[in-house]
Amino acid sequence: MKKNMGSADRIIRVLIAATVAFLYFGNVITGIIGIVLLALAVIFVLTSLVSFCPIYALFGMRTCPRE
Repeated sequence: MKKNMGSADRIIRVLIAATVAFLYFGNVITGIIGIVLLALAVIFVLTSLVSFCPIYALFGMRTCPRE
């Protein structure tokens, strides 16, 4: 897998994931919506860690500089 995510994109995803986790564990978002958003937050963190987004690859997008 070649990296297709830049630093700014990775930071934004981690911040969004942290916000969703904070809201979920603070009981602001609950129920099915809360679980779905928490699962999405986990996916955001995982894709940020490996710097690869399968959806970006599907559409041929890159937010990182060329190597």
